[in-house]
Amino acid sequence: MTIREVLQKTKAIEYPSAGKLVDRTVAESLRSNLAPKAAVSPKSQPTAGKPSGVLHVSCVTESFGESPSKRGTVLPQKTDWLYFQIDESGGGEVLASRPNYLFALSCLIQEDWADDDVTKYKNGKVVPVTFHEERSLYDLFLTQHARTVRNFDREEHVRHLARLGFSAVEVNGLASPVPIETGPKYEVYPRFYTYCPALDQFVESRLNRGTYPLDYIRANLNRLKSNAALATKYGLTPGLTCFEPRSVPDHLLDRYPMLRGARVDHPIRSFRPRYNLSIAHPVVREHYTELMLNLMKEVPELGFISVWSNDSGAGFEYTSSLYVGRNGGGYVIREWKSDTEIAESAAMNLTRFLKLLRDAGRKANPEFRSMVRLEAFAAERDYIDRELGNGTDVEVGTLLSKGWDVPYKHPTYDDIPEVGGTLYHNHFDMKEQEKIQAYASKGCRTWVSHSLGTFLNFEPLLGVPFPWLAYEKIHDMAEVGVEYAAQYGGAVAPSKAQWNINQEVWRAFQFGRTLPVDAIVNDIAIRWVGKALSGPLVKAWKLADDYIRTWPLPVMIYNTWSVWYRLWIRPIIPNIEAIPEKDRQYYEDYLLATPHNRTRVDFRWDVGFDLISKERAWQTLERIDTKGFGLLDQAIKLLDEALKNLREGDAARACFVDQRDRLKALRIWYRTQRHVVAWIAGVYGYLESTDDATKKRCQTLLREMVLQDKENTKELLELWETSPVEFMIVSEVGETTLIYGENFGDHLRRKLELIEGHENDEPYIDPNFQWRVPGLVL
Repeated sequence: MTIREVLQKTKAIEYPSAGKLVDRTVAESLRSNLAPKAAVSPKSQPTAGKPSGVLHVSCVTESFGESPSKRGTVLPQKTDWLYFQIDESGGGEVLASRPNYLFALSCLIQEDWADDDVTKYKNGKVVPVTFHEERSLYDLFLTQHARTVRNFDREEHVRHLARLGFSAVEVNGLASPVPIETGPKYEVYPRFYTYCPALDQFVESRLNRGTYPLDYIRANLNRLKSNAALATKYGLTPGLTCFEPRSVPDHLLDRYPMLRGARVDHPIRSFRPRYNLSIAHPVVREHYTELMLNLMKEVPELGFISVWSNDSGAGFEYTSSLYVGRNGGGYVIREWKSDTEIAESAAMNLTRFLKLLRDAGRKANPEFRSMVRLEAFAAERDYIDRELGNGTDVEVGTLLSKGWDVPYKHPTYDDIPEVGGTLYHNHFDMKEQEKIQAYASKGCRTWVSHSLGTFLNFEPLLGVPFPWLAYEKIHDMAEVGVEYAAQYGGAVAPSKAQWNINQEVWRAFQFGRTLPVDAIVNDIAIRWVGKALSGPLVKAWKLADDYIRTWPLPVMIYNTWSVWYRLWIRPIIPNIEAIPEKDRQYYEDYLLATPHNRTRVDFRWDVGFDLISKERAWQTLERIDTKGFGLLDQAIKLLDEALKNLREGDAARACFVDQRDRLKALRIWYRTQRHVVAWIAGVYGYLESTDDATKKRCQTLLREMVLQDKENTKELLELWETSPVEFMIVSEVGETTLIYGENFGDHLRRKLELIEGHENDEPYIDPNFQWRVPGLVL
C-alpha cells in the first residue's frame, strides 16, 4: 500500500494545543489533501499507546510525545532534521527538529512520498537538513520594489518559502505602491525609498511623533503585521530588512537641529540634501530604542533586523563610503583626527547601534538578533569585526575581501571580476571557513548571501533556468560549513513560475544533500513531464545553463537593474537626441536619471560612473558574437520539437511551453544587452577615431544594431501579446522606475515607431550634456 492509500484510513491528526501555529497548519493541510476522514484536534498530550490510525504532528522541542531517539532512531546531532513514520493503519508521526521545517516536511509527504510504499516508512524516515537557516533577503515580491506585481498572492508566496525550506522571511513592506518621500522637481531620489523601509515608516517615538501621517504609518504597520502572521502560520520567523539610519524630513531637523547626523543622499541623483539623525546622540538612541520597543509590542514574533546602509538615503556618520564623503554631526569625533581614528570611531558608533536594536528587540523576544550588511564598510571593517558577537551578526557575499570587490571570478572569463551577488558567483572557497568559525566563536552568525533567481540577474525575467550554476554555489557553501544562508530576492511563487528548476534544486539539496546535481535535475524533470519526455527538458536546461555561464556580463548594472534604465522600451539609436525630447518622455519619466544625467543620451555613463570602457566594449562584443546564441537556439528548438508531439491538454505540454517561452524571453533580453554594448563600442569608436575606415566600420555596426534591435523588439512584442506564460515582472498598479506596467506593449510599439529611419544617423553625444539646466539656455 502507498502512503496516499494508508492516509485515507487515518482517523485522527493530533497536534499540541500549546504548540506553534504551524502544527495546526500542517495538520489541516494533511487532512485537506491526503487524509479526508481524519478529525484534526489539539491535545495537551498525544493519545497514549500509539493507537491505530492516529497521526501526531509536532516539533520535537514541544515535547509532544516521545522523541524518536528514545526509541532507538538515530537522529542527526549537528544538523536539523525531519522525521516521518507511518504504518498501515494511517497512524504515525510527522516531526521536525524546528517549527520552520514542519510545513516543508508535510509538502515532502504530499508531493514527493505520497505514492511510495508505506513499508519504507514503517520504522521512520529521517531527512537531515543542510542549512540551519535560510532567509529571504530583499524579498522582491513580498516587501520590495516588485510588491505591486500583478495577481500576487502573499499567502502563496510565504507558503512556498516554507515549502522550499526557508526559515525566515522579511515582512516590512510599504502598504502603498510608492513611498511618501518627496523632493524637488526633476529629482529621482524619492524613488529609492520604496524598498527596505526604515523603522519610522511603521511606528513612532516621542521624538518624531506626527512626522508622517498617522493613516500612512498604520497602513504600513498593518501590512507588516499581516505578513508576520502569514510567516508564523507556516512556521517561519518574521523579520526586517531596513535601510538605516535613514534620512528624516527636514521639518523634524528644523525642530531639533542639534540632532542632525550625516548627509546621506547621492548628490547627482538628488537635488535636495538628505540628513539623518545622529545616532551618536543619546536622545536619538532613545528614539530608536522606542521605535524598536513599539514595533516589538505590536509584533513580538519578530526575530531579526538586517541593516543595509550607506545607500538609498541611509548611512552611518563618518564612514568612508558615504556618497559625499565622511561627514556627520558633532558627537562621533572632533575635527582634525586621523583617518584611522575616524574609522574606529565610526565603527564603534555603528556597532553600538546594532547592539541597541538587538537589546530593544530582546525585551520582547529573547532570541532577537541584529545584523549588518558588511560590504559598504571596508575602511571600518576591522573595528566592526572586533565589536560584533552575541546576537549581532554579519551579512555578506564573502569574508575573503573587504568592500564590494570579491575574490571570485566569472566562471568562463578570469578578467571579469564583477560577479558579487549574481549567479556568476558560483563557487565558495574553503578559506571562508576559518573566518566563519572565528565569528561563530563569539556568538556572531555569518549570513552568506546568494542568488538563484531574478534579483540581480535578468530582471525583469522570471524563472530563468540555470540549475547547475545554482547547485555549484550552494554545494560549496555547504562544504565550507555555512549554516546561515540568505537568498537575494526570496523565491518566486508557483503562480508566477510553476516549473522553477533552480528553486527545486535548492529544495532537494536542503532536504537530503545526497544526490549529485544531475540526478536531482533528472528526478525533477521526470516528476514534471514523465520519463519519456524528461530527456529533451533536461537537455534544454543544460544548453541554457551552458550558455548563461559564458555570458560576459557587458555592463554589470544593466545585468542587475535593466528596468531602471528602460533598456527594453527605449530607442537604441546612434544619436538618441535625434528623437525629440517630448517623444522620449514616455520612458524618460520613469528612467532613473535626473535631467542632467548623461545616461539619458549615453549608455556608457551613469552619474559619475564610466560603466565600461570603449576597449572593453569591443572585447565584450566580440565574445558575444563569437559565441552567438546557438545554444539558446538549440534549447528552444528542442522544446519546440517536443511540443509537436504533445496535444492540448497533455500534462507535459504546459511545462514545455513555459520553459520555451522563458528561454525566448532570455534570448531577447541577451540581444538587448548585446545591442547596448554594440552602441557603446560603435558610438565611441566613431567619435574617438579620425580614421575613415574605423568610422565606417562603426557606422556599419550601428546600422546593423538598429535593424537587429528593431527585429528583437518585434519578437518581444509578439511574445508579450501571445505567450500564455508570465515570463516577466509586471505591476498591476502601474509602472514605476523599478517595474514595468500593463502598458509595456504600448511602449514597445512606441519604440518601434520612433526608431524607424534612424539606422543611418551619424553617431553623436553632446559632450556638455551634464551641464544643462532645464529652462535655461546660455
